[in-house]
Amino acid sequence: MQNKITKILEHMAHSHEQMARILDAERHVAVRMAQIVHDLPDAEPEFGGSAGVIESAGQVNKNIIAYLNAFADLQEAVAEQVGKVIKELNGQEEE
Repeated sequence: MQNKITKILEHMAHSHEQMARILDAERHVAVRMAQIVHDLPDAEPEFGGSAGVIESAGQVNKNIIAYLNAFADLQEAVAEQVGKVIKELNGQEEE
């Protein structure tokens, strides 16, 4: 009986530790969000006119394209590996 109580207390301690980690992470998020809100300008922001908006949109598009290209490379690498595994499995079934 004592062993069961000890195990239960260990599990409770572990779950409390995990909850503390989650709360600490949420605290960091709240602090960062407060910093972002504090850094927002009180007046209307300057985007540098239409040229600034177009440049910013272009940078966002470049980042999205880079992300999609990296994701496509990952998919291609996974497909190659899965293809090799399937060929190997088919070779073993024939033997």
